Amino acid sequence: MIALDDLRLLLAVAEHGNLSAAARQLGLLPATASAALKRIEQALGARLFERSTRSVRPTDAGAAYLASCRQALEQLDAAAERLAGDRSRFAGPVRLAAPSDFGRTVLRPWLDEFHDRHPAIRITLLLGDHLADLLRDDLDCALRYGALPDSAFVRRRMAPSRRVPVASPAYLEAHGTPAVPEDLRGHRCLVLLRGREPLNRWRFAGPAGERSIVLEADRATDDGAVLRDWALAGCGIAHKSWLDVAADVTAGRLRPLLTDWSDEDTPLQLLFASGRRRPLRVDALADHLAGRIAAYAAAHPFSAR
Repeated sequence: MIALDDLRLLLAVAEHGNLSAAARQLGLLPATASAALKRIEQALGARLFERSTRSVRPTDAGAAYLASCRQALEQLDAAAERLAGDRSRFAGPVRLAAPSDFGRTVLRPWLDEFHDRHPAIRITLLLGDHLADLLRDDLDCALRYGALPDSAFVRRRMAPSRRVPVASPAYLEAHGTPAVPEDLRGHRCLVLLRGREPLNRWRFAGPAGERSIVLEADRATDDGAVLRDWALAGCGIAHKSWLDVAADVTAGRLRPLLTDWSDEDTPLQLLFASGRRRPLRVDALADHLAGRIAAYAAAHPFSAR
């Protein structure tokens, strides 16, 4: 018989990819966790993980078993939540992905606030600007900007946003301010990479019609937070989602450019895997974030200052 604590150990090992880290999370000695893992595999008659000196990864059989383990524990946690009848006492893991810039500068305090309210919830935050695969990365939900092609997602719209070119006052003083989209070609442009592909086609619509400008990157990165840091440091013009830079614009650290031209809409959405049952704690976090994000967006409407 496999105990519930054994299932939690397996999921912790898969989450961390490291036996020692999983043991620390569960308050076990690494030797105890290692012995338990061997005992579980012997009881099941299957090898669940491939071990190396640096990492522990699920085998194909292990990945399938872990998916069933997670589903079983989610059902038990949900049953316990319903039995308790107290929505203020949620417990269990929540794994969330978010864009790197928004996650660091805006989102993190709201997660801290939620965890203070529900200390039995274990939050894992994954930051990055790639389109996370909710199933592959074993995520409960993911915050993402803009139109997304995959219909396998259930979407919850959190707030409107738009992309806007921004630069620091120091950069504009040294290099001038572009008046029309074509002027961007004479500037140092900071470009986000998605995978290895540069997002260097910036689209605008204005009095003279639509414009699609392909720009050469002066600097490029796959991290949106680094892109913002470069813009703040006066390194060039970045094409950012408004919610990422709204506070910087309000404080005068960055200035929005080409404000007579509308830019592409990039609403912020919370994504869930379609067909996957959501624990109540995930819905509770979604409701908490929806309230905080809506208030933040209302307090930071698009400004042409």
